[in-house]
Amino acid sequence: MGDAVRSISVVIPVYRGAPTLRELYGRLTSSLEQLTSTFEIIFVEDCGGDDSWSIITAIAAADERVRGIRMSRNYGQHNALLCGIRAARYDVTVTMDDDLQHSATEIASLLEALGPEVDVVYGAPQDEQHGLLRDAASRLTKLVLAGAMDAGTGGKVSAFRAFRTRLREGFSDYRSPTVSIDVLLSWTTSRFAVIKVPHAPRAAGVSGYSFPRLIRHAINLMTGFTTLPLQISSYIGFFLVLFGFGIFVYVGASFLINGSAVPGFAFLASIIALFSGAQLFALGVIGEYLARIHFRTMDRPTYVVSETVARNDDDVHC
Repeated sequence: MGDAVRSISVVIPVYRGAPTLRELYGRLTSSLEQLTSTFEIIFVEDCGGDDSWSIITAIAAADERVRGIRMSRNYGQHNALLCGIRAARYDVTVTMDDDLQHSATEIASLLEALGPEVDVVYGAPQDEQHGLLRDAASRLTKLVLAGAMDAGTGGKVSAFRAFRTRLREGFSDYRSPTVSIDVLLSWTTSRFAVIKVPHAPRAAGVSGYSFPRLIRHAINLMTGFTTLPLQISSYIGFFLVLFGFGIFVYVGASFLINGSAVPGFAFLASIIALFSGAQLFALGVIGEYLARIHFRTMDRPTYVVSETVARNDDDVHC
């Protein structure tokens, strides 16, 4: 392995993963046993409403290397990941999905790339197995994420990642209900790497990230972790000031040359609509930021744990 990795924590957010959990557990243990004798698997069940928690409980009862955490309600993938990352006990944390699209055998490749000069490694898919709209929304989200992370790898992030567990100290006090693990990791290091890995078709069910949900996630990233929307509204305002000045010069020149103003109600209405629209857009952007501040003052929790399970009866803290 890349940097003498001695112990591994694998964190898996689970949302309606009942059909794949046992198969995933079998693949993981088979692969991890070849890499190290010290590892754990942490399943974080995000209240999907299926039998996932009972399966996690049964697996944890049979294997002391497995721990389970159940959210009190559905908080979202990144919130569940943050909980699992905080509960991790070993040197390196690996995160992956519960749908078998990430290959357990590729964990070795991630760890190999986690060399002395690298803190975070992403397993970017060679070919994503999604539909057209989902791919488009995913690209938009990654573009926004690249700006929020201020890192060259921002556009190539993946839910399949390996990083040094000590990085979590950089966001140990983070309490906002809006979470992006990749942005939080960028707060603590700039040493990222990306490798290409296979991306299998989804084994069962459908993704929780629909097109509207990805768009909403992109908006949350923009308004929660960047000032890009405010900058865009500033640029629009500056452009419209120049445009308005140009109209003023045009009308003045027309009056001097022709002795009359530019006629036409449609022309006047379009100018009013243009400036009014820009003002409403700017107000909407400011409103989004005010809403973020409002939600922070409400002290909404990032997540709440309902129950935990572990064979050795240790408390599972996150």
